[in-house]
Amino acid sequence: MAAEGTSGVGFDWRLDSPWRRLPWTLPGALLIGFAGLWGLAGFMAESPPPQPKPKPMDARLVEIPPPPPERKRVVKTRPPAPADQQAKTPPQKPLASLAAPPAPSAEEWQLASTYAPRNAKRYRNAWGQQVRSMMGTAVEGPDQGQVRFRIEIAPDGRIAKVEELWSTSAKASELAWKAIRNFPPTPPPPNGKPLIFEQTISFLPHETGWPPSYQLDCLPEPEPFTNPWAWNGTSPPPDPEPRKHRPPPPEGCPPDSTAATIEEEEQSMKRQMDQWRWAR
Repeated sequence: MAAEGTSGVGFDWRLDSPWRRLPWTLPGALLIGFAGLWGLAGFMAESPPPQPKPKPMDARLVEIPPPPPERKRVVKTRPPAPADQQAKTPPQKPLASLAAPPAPSAEEWQLASTYAPRNAKRYRNAWGQQVRSMMGTAVEGPDQGQVRFRIEIAPDGRIAKVEELWSTSAKASELAWKAIRNFPPTPPPPNGKPLIFEQTISFLPHETGWPPSYQLDCLPEPEPFTNPWAWNGTSPPPDPEPRKHRPPPPEGCPPDSTAATIEEEEQSMKRQMDQWRWAR
């Protein structure tokens, strides 16, 4: 039966009617459903992916063979040498030696006393050869060496002053001083004036010198070089002088005892190769 004051529609709007509660339960159910879906989606996003289950390992026992037995190393030893062979020592290399050169003869000293070119070159060489000839044989070892002197020869030929400049061997210095003290009398120098020079005495077991060559000694000494263009900046510049050539050798040059031979040229070339180490 319809209530009073209502239209003829057949709905019951009383408080205890189920149609009266329908507008309130439907939104609540929808809200609860959306909340559940939201929570499920969050749970599925935060949860880690499922891990694969480990497969069981197939373990097998393998027998390891025992190591081979160690082999003992056999050391072969030589039998001891006989007593007569043990006493023998290997032969030692003989030491090098060089005998003293012969002393200058009286003819060589006479020629040296008249040889004025190149500051009495022949006289100085004869003096050094005389000292070396009195020192004896040079043997390889600690006694070998060189010694250099500054010598002054008086006009009458006697030794006025000797000064040792340096030495590489005490034995060489001792023998050289002994030879100078026992030096025989010599002729006067060629110029008739005191002769002052330096000489190196080599006490070595190999060749350190040779008979010098006197082929070019007759040529005059070259003039010292002077710069014609040198100027102090204040005085007028000097006029350059023509260059002077070396004059020819004078006549009557002392004879030369060392002839120019093929052997001499070969020895000169060999000395230069040894000195400058060519082709090495």
